[in-house]
Formats: sequence, structure tokens, C-alpha cells
Amino acid sequence: MQTSAPQQHDDLRDALRALCSEFPAEYHRRHGAEGSYPEEFIEALTKAGWLAAMIPEEYGGSGLGLTEASIVMEEINRAGGNAGHCHGQMYNMGTLLRHGSEAQKKTYLPKIASGELRLQSMAVTEPTTGTDTTKLKTTANRKGDKYVVNGQKVWISRIQHSDLMILLARTTPLADVKRKSEGLSVFLVEIGQVLGNGMKVQPIPNMVGHETNELFFDEMEIPADSLIGEEGRGFRYILDGLNAERTLIAAECIGDGYWFLEKARDYAADREVFGRSIGQNQGIQFPLARAYVNVEAANLMRFEACRRFDAMESAGAQANMAKLLAADASWEAANTCLQTFGGFGFAAEYDVERKFRETRLYQVAPISTNLILSYVAEHILGLPRSF
Repeated sequence: MQTSAPQQHDDLRDALRALCSEFPAEYHRRHGAEGSYPEEFIEALTKAGWLAAMIPEEYGGSGLGLTEASIVMEEINRAGGNAGHCHGQMYNMGTLLRHGSEAQKKTYLPKIASGELRLQSMAVTEPTTGTDTTKLKTTANRKGDKYVVNGQKVWISRIQHSDLMILLARTTPLADVKRKSEGLSVFLVEIGQVLGNGMKVQPIPNMVGHETNELFFDEMEIPADSLIGEEGRGFRYILDGLNAERTLIAAECIGDGYWFLEKARDYAADREVFGRSIGQNQGIQFPLARAYVNVEAANLMRFEACRRFDAMESAGAQANMAKLLAADASWEAANTCLQTFGGFGFAAEYDVERKFRETRLYQVAPISTNLILSYVAEHILGLPRSF
């Protein structure tokens, strides 16, 4: 199936597809059914250097941009995998790369690039504040050469498979700042030092089949040099990571969209009912064609968000719109694929139901489609703030 991506990156795609082909549908299906982590697949991606795509060459990475990182995520999903198992390493990287000290980058980036360390988790969301990030209640108070952290986080994924975690906490009380986005700080936490020593992890069983957790901090001590950038400016820093996250999620949705469309096209061409291929029926053709058009349109916005991010231009609007368009397009493709398969779409052996559940997540996370619409209404159309 041809695409109209403005930058094809054929060599990159061919290499990724070759690696992904070593892990067939049965592999991902088994891990999905067991709720287990595809360790061998992630290790193969790491050894091949794909998860270090955005790390500069001087630190052992490939020195590529968000454009190439997004293609990695897209191709994993297009091959039938789930990039949700490893995408954190890509979008968390932006906060460290753009705002970390030289000492932090020299300490951690080469080890992340080699696979010695994993940076897969970001702890921002809290159970009582959700996307109202500036109201978060987790605090980090400076005491000598340490910060003492107290609070709670929720929906924190991959912490069982990560060595490092990006943590956002309030270092100045909300009542003491002029703007509510001030007084928040970002920390790079070594999980092994705090797990069971001030931090408790409570797994959350969930529908989509990837691990996520609730975290509890009780007098958790972290070194003062865990702070990324300046104290109190963490909200601005974290936005870089969130723009990258939304763009990468858009790429994953696009990969899912193509997977569903290719799966449905092949099935429609082969499946015969009443002596003819069901793919001859416009009732099958038109929904698939419409879904394809929408995936292609979302793809163009994804590449525009990547272009702006890589050029260090403002990319918030494009990242949000790419995520909205791609999430809607993948969900439309998922429903159309399931409808094309009929009853067989519910059978595990075809993988449609597994990918269907996976792509449904992106209507809600990492930001809901309604909040993106609120962002566009306020920040682009200039309408009054709705919340």
C-alpha cells in the first residue's frame, strides 16, 4: 500500500521492517494474551540502535530527529507490534537532551544509547488532578544536598522495565507563585535507588495490555543534582517532552491505521460470499477508502509537527492536531477493519481484536481528543478558555 509521506526514508523503513519481521504476529499475540513484556523485541530494537535514534552521536546515539524517531514508532505498529512498550524512551529523551546539564548528559546518555540503562517512564499525572498539571500535589522540598519527595502519581507505564524516570513535582507552593505554571521542577530519578526506599509501586490491571502503575512517594530522597535545568521552570521543560510524545503517538496511530487497512484489504480481496469477493462491494470499498484518506491526511500533519520540532520551532499546535487526526483515523480504520472481517475479527488468531484494543487507548491518552479541541479553540481560534 503506497503512502504520500513527504519523507519516505526508505532505507530506514526497510531496516526496521527486516528487524520486525523476526518477531511475527504469534510473538506479539502471545505477549498480549499473557500481559507480559516483549523483552526480546525491545532488546533487539535497542541493540540495533533504534531506541537511541534521538541521542546525539557524541553520546553514542544516531543523532536523528523526531522525524526519524516517529518512523521507528510507526513501523513497529505497522508490523503488528505495539510501540507503547518502548515509546517512552523516545519522548522522555527531549527533556534530558534539551534541558539537562552537560554532566547529566555525559553520565546518562551513553548508557541509554548502549542499552545499559532504560529511560522509559515519566511521572506527571496524578489521580486528583489528571491533565490539570499545574495543580499537581506531589512536592519536592530541598533539604541540603537532597530533595525530599512526597505525593502520588498514576498511569505511570513501563516502570518495571526502566532504570530512570522523569518526575515532575512542585518545588514552590501554588499559593506562592505569580503564575500557576511556575514553581514546578523536573527531576531525573534513578529508580533502583528509590524503589522500596521512599517509592512504592502498585500495578494497575488494564484493558490495553501494557503495564501501568500507581506510584506513592513517602519521604523519598533524591540527590539535588537530579534536578533538570532550573528549579521552578519544569512545566516549560516538560512541554517539550509532551509535544514529542503527542507526535510520536500520532505516528503509532498512523502505523496502526495502515496495519488495519492492509489487513482488511487483503481479507476483502480473498473472502468470497455469494460467489464473489466481498472487496467488490462498495459497502466494503467505501469505508476502507475513506479510512485510508484520513490516515494519509493525518500522516501529513505528523510530518509537519516533526519538521517544526526538529527545527526548534513552536510545534504545540501541530503536535496536538497530529495526535487528534491520527487517533481518529486509526480508530476509524480499526472499526472498518473489524466490520470487514465480521465474526472472524473477534478471533484472536487474526490479531484484529488485539490491535483494536491497543489503538482505542489513543482516544483518551496521552491526552483526550476533547482536550485537544479545547486547546485548538483557545490557543488557535482565540476563543475564551473553557475550563
